[in-house]
Amino acid sequence: MLETIRSEGVGSLLRPQYLKDAGQQLERGDLSPAEFKRIEDRAVDESVALQEASGLDVVTDGEQRRYAFFGHLVDALEGFDKFGGWAIPFHDEAGGQVTVRRPVVVGKLRWRRQMSVEEFTYLRGRTRRPVKVTLLSAQQTAAYYDPEKSRGAYPTRDAYLADVVDFTRREIEELRRLGCEYVQIDAPQYAALLDESIRDGYRQRGSDPDRLLDACIELDNAIIDGHPGVTFGIHICRGNCQSMFYASGGYDRIAQQVFRRSRFHRFLLEYDDARSGTFEPLRHVPNDRVVVLGLVSTKKPRLESVAELQARIAEASRIVPLERLAISPQCGFASTAEGNRLSPTDQREKLEVVAATARATWPALTRASGRKT
Repeated sequence: MLETIRSEGVGSLLRPQYLKDAGQQLERGDLSPAEFKRIEDRAVDESVALQEASGLDVVTDGEQRRYAFFGHLVDALEGFDKFGGWAIPFHDEAGGQVTVRRPVVVGKLRWRRQMSVEEFTYLRGRTRRPVKVTLLSAQQTAAYYDPEKSRGAYPTRDAYLADVVDFTRREIEELRRLGCEYVQIDAPQYAALLDESIRDGYRQRGSDPDRLLDACIELDNAIIDGHPGVTFGIHICRGNCQSMFYASGGYDRIAQQVFRRSRFHRFLLEYDDARSGTFEPLRHVPNDRVVVLGLVSTKKPRLESVAELQARIAEASRIVPLERLAISPQCGFASTAEGNRLSPTDQREKLEVVAATARATWPALTRASGRKT
């Protein structure tokens, strides 16, 4: 079933204003947790309905229950200072900038609750389409270690990452036991290693970026190894916060290591503008993997056309055969609760054009799967 998936979202969808308002009421004590949960459920229900109506092959819960795409990790495990980590400047082409503080590990990691099991069990009861759960890569969580702030809990980054791998594997095993068939691992930090200024940031914190890349590929392989029946995708982008980014550069620098050495089944890759470089690095993708081309921008409201998207797919198919390609947005619409600078209408139209492009490009598969043409 999953091998015929040609259109999907990356994970997050814009949070409705009523959900943001409810979160503030909860923090003030003006709303009970039970009442807030019902409001969260409503936001998930609407996210599912939106994706189904748009025609996507795979449905997520829109990450409506998370304050950020990594929120499931930070909220589920004790040991993180939520806003005490390395500050990352995001910017746009017009010179705008916003600084986001990452979490940092300051205590020994311990379960507070499951990371994503509630998200999955609720989601699967709301749709008959294939569903997808998003989790974090070891490479992303490596950025939450600081030699000074974290040393009291973990003397080395490796010791911390070993615990992250163990907790994530246990989460996936529970998801698999409950029937989950598709897990996406979010790994924007791989693309951070394309940008020289961010590589320098790692060096300043005592890490060789190339050695860290090699080590984290092995750790991510350890996370996804040994879960039969589960398809694993890896999503790589260059940062996504309020329509801004933090890195630029083609995949050339990491292509051989990430594409050839990692064992993911699907590579969901940002390719919406010139910052992503050319399709040439895709020649390193093994012949038994699928490349999901992130061609539709979630940062800008301009609506792409089916014709231009098909032209780009045709260009990529000169390197990766069409039967091993699929299409998605380049990232989520709301990697953090603030969301990107698009309207709900923009979001709906972009999801619709992803699905419409897939139907036009792979019509035989669409008919075979029973989806509307």
